Order: sequence, then structure tokens, then C-alpha cells
Amino acid sequence: MEFEDLECPYCAYAAPMVRAAAKQYGIPLVHHDSLIPSHHWSRAAAIDARYLEDKVSAQVADDFRLDVFKNQNRIANRDDLQNFAQKWFKAHGQAMPFLIDPSNHCAAQVQADCDLSDRLGVAHTPTIVVVTAKEWIEVTNPTQLNAAIERAELDARLSLPAKPFPAHK
Repeated sequence: MEFEDLECPYCAYAAPMVRAAAKQYGIPLVHHDSLIPSHHWSRAAAIDARYLEDKVSAQVADDFRLDVFKNQNRIANRDDLQNFAQKWFKAHGQAMPFLIDPSNHCAAQVQADCDLSDRLGVAHTPTIVVVTAKEWIEVTNPTQLNAAIERAELDARLSLPAKPFPAHK
């Protein structure tokens, strides 16, 4: 599980590692937006990503997020984000509507993630959590994510009930 802000440089650093680990271990990645109030364009970027997720696919939305992260240094404000998004949509064969979210449905999804983040006490971005049936492991350094996943997998295997010996006839 990952809580991220598209304007956060540390999230940009962690995002490829989080996705690589999810792919390597064949585990789902549950994404949540957790916006930093002082970041001026991250909400709009999150809404753009939610639009893509709802209207195109989760993978296209994730590709957009990763490209936003890669291009953070070229996005200084909402106008820069708008220009980036228009070029991105066109380059990826998507029609960008004049109004991305006229019903505020995507904005409500982003806000619901932020509300969840607040209820859970998420204090920083990214917040990366490996979730198992019996525990949550917060990973504060993304380079330690694979070790946390391996620990969770080992704990899960060790907590399985022992297999009975087959009965002899």
C-alpha cells in the first residue's frame, strides 16, 4: 500500500522501486493519494491520474503518475502541469477533455484518499506499507521494501499450520 503526492520528490524517488517490488513479488499495489497542502499542483495531477484510471485503465493512470514523477523538475505550477498533461495525453493517444472532472467525481476520490490518509495518521509521503493478514510493516526507506516483503512472506509461511504426516496403511 502506498500513500503518495505527485509533487513530492521523495515519492518520485520511491515510485519506481515500489512498482518494481510489486511486480517482482507478484503482489498487488494499492495506491492512495496523500496530498501535501503546500504543493500547489499535486491535487490537479492526482485528479488527472484518477480521470485516466476511471476512463482508460489503471495501467495508463500509473504510467501518467510515473511520467509526472520523472518530469517534476519541469512542472513548477498548474499551467506547467496543464501543458505537460496535454502533451502526455496526445503522445499516449488519449483525448484530453476541456474539463477533466466536471462532476468532481475524480476530485472526490482524491479527497477520499486524503481523508483516509488523515484517519490513519499518515505523517509523510511516501508512506509505504506492506500489509499481511496479521500485521502492517511500514517501510520508511524504499530501498528496504524488498526486505520487508520477504520478511512478511516468511512470517506468513511460518504461521501456516503444520501439514499432518500422511497416515500409513
